[in-house]
Amino acid sequence: MMDDWLIEFRIRRTLRRLARQRVAMVRGGIWIIEKAVMTSEVTACDLKTCHLRGWVEPIENALPYGSLPPDGRLPATGPVFDGVGPLYRLTEGGWAVVNREQQWVLISVALAVLALVLH
Repeated sequence: MMDDWLIEFRIRRTLRRLARQRVAMVRGGIWIIEKAVMTSEVTACDLKTCHLRGWVEPIENALPYGSLPPDGRLPATGPVFDGVGPLYRLTEGGWAVVNREQQWVLISVALAVLALVLH
């Protein structure tokens, strides 16, 4: 079993990757997402943990998804979509975690107290 701090680091890294994804284009009602979070069992668990903590919420469930080959073209043969899954968005709490607002507040309070003590 991984250490707790390592798991927390992985969860927050997944959250930061989710914050970086963006819609590149829309083709026939299909969203083409750049820098999409790759789906795996570990990533799904990370996103469910973020959802449990209130950092993300699903926008849609059971959306079809697939990956493009390295050249970026649609596959000539075979299915375009190879699975279904939810599409998540960050909540205000999730953005606070990404921007590390709690740490900045704690540092600001510590500096203010230090300034009062030294004055």
